[in-house]
Amino acid sequence: MNDLIALFSPGNTSLTATILLYSFVIALGVYLGKLKLSNVSLGVTFVLFVGILMGHLGYVVDAETLHFVRDFGLILFIFSIGLQVGPGFFSSFKKSGMLLNGLAVSIVAIDVIVVLSIYFFKGETDMPALVGIMSGAVTNTPGLAAAQQSVENLPEAVDMMAMGYAATYPLGVVGIILVMLIIKGIFKIDVDEEVKKIEAERDNSMLKPHILNIEVTNPLLEGKTIRVLNSVINCDFVVSRLMRPDGKVALPRSTTVVHVGDRMRIVMSAQDADMFKTVVGKEVEMDWEATPTHVLSRRILITKSEFNGVPIGRLRLHAGYNLNATRVNRAGMDLVASPNLRLQMGDRMTVVGNLADINRLAEKLGNSMKRLHEPNMITIFVGIIFGLILGSLNLGYGIKLGIAGGPLIVAILLSRFGYKIKLTTYTSSSASLLMRELGICLFLASVGIAAGKDFAATVFNSTGAMWVLWGFVITVVPLLIVGCFARWKYKINILTLAGVLSGSYTDPPALAYATNSTNNDEPAVAYSTVYPLTMFLRVVVAQLIVLYLL
Repeated sequence: MNDLIALFSPGNTSLTATILLYSFVIALGVYLGKLKLSNVSLGVTFVLFVGILMGHLGYVVDAETLHFVRDFGLILFIFSIGLQVGPGFFSSFKKSGMLLNGLAVSIVAIDVIVVLSIYFFKGETDMPALVGIMSGAVTNTPGLAAAQQSVENLPEAVDMMAMGYAATYPLGVVGIILVMLIIKGIFKIDVDEEVKKIEAERDNSMLKPHILNIEVTNPLLEGKTIRVLNSVINCDFVVSRLMRPDGKVALPRSTTVVHVGDRMRIVMSAQDADMFKTVVGKEVEMDWEATPTHVLSRRILITKSEFNGVPIGRLRLHAGYNLNATRVNRAGMDLVASPNLRLQMGDRMTVVGNLADINRLAEKLGNSMKRLHEPNMITIFVGIIFGLILGSLNLGYGIKLGIAGGPLIVAILLSRFGYKIKLTTYTSSSASLLMRELGICLFLASVGIAAGKDFAATVFNSTGAMWVLWGFVITVVPLLIVGCFARWKYKINILTLAGVLSGSYTDPPALAYATNSTNNDEPAVAYSTVYPLTMFLRVVVAQLIVLYLL
């Protein structure tokens, strides 16, 4: 009985007691984080507050064990974030993404200006505390982690950052939502009208793959091959099926000859449809499924790693399998299956042809859901190795990316270019989520337990009140400036703007509020557009401020 009492007693640093403490802190923190107030919850961040409470009650962890768990949890979290955002990191700079990312970068820049202004004009605020206040105010845990790792040899500075973060995080979430409401009021925005505009734009989208049934009426195309047709019409399209005037259905190849009166099923971008009809012929109604034919359409799941990064053209579908690829579904989005499109693990490729030929291709490409459920452990730990090596390099002036920045950059690069070195970066959403949540929970629990001892004495006084005030200023001022400018100058839809504001602070609770209050996923689309670059900047900026001003 005495052993059991000792196991749960404060001050016990045995391995069993440490595991029990971490398990309790994480379990209770995750449970409390699921509780919602007006559709807003703090999520796993509550693990930090439970850890602070237990640390305040006298529970401790051996210093070396705490540092190991904290840093390893951070690495898992950061690396999984990099794998998640990497595929969209480079594409986020295209088209309208440039504007949205420019707005997000402006918010980050104004945040830094506000923080530096507070530091230089209110010198009584310590820089470690101010970096923690900034990280909490912009609800960015990786930034806090990166800053702490930069000064890991200064335990007092590390704890001060954690306390500043914990003091300002809750109001940081509230502040983002408050800015959204203020912008709605200033510009007298009707959310229902904004939702209708977004849905109308989606209905008229010219970017998604478009199915077109065309009858060839242009006499100049008589006797020409589909290869010649591709050279005449300068756009990506796939002829998936072709019906002759006598009613026979054929599977077209590049060498197939086109005749006036032929009917073709075309997969192409909607923006090119008018040009295609002008050159080829008129659009007609066709029910291909009701037409007796041996030509079928099936989806094949890419699950063999050797095809990761392989262009569709290299599969030689026409010559080797007598098949046509029409579309590729990637993460819920359909893409035109052009020859230069590179396949990725988890893609679903739509092919048209004979069932036996489809089955042969499916066997070659994998088509096994079970394989996708197997995590690619080699890629994860090889990436962590190179991330730690990169993070340890001195980039000049004492700057290092550290265990936060190094793995983040390597993960982003691997997710985009890993196929070139034969590394498969596909991870199922459940495995990725488990790694990310486990990592952040271990990190937050460690930070909370370490900071809990002095938290109450430091925060619940006039100094703590000043921290909360500065945090609120850091949260609200940049968002109001950029948000109002974006709405006034660019007339950005409030749903898109809400996603940009949430993404610029990498804040899932605010995103959840924006999504739930509009019943539309447009905020999530804008959030994911600015999230990769913003996350990278938050991690780097927090380190630079600490290294130059501490």
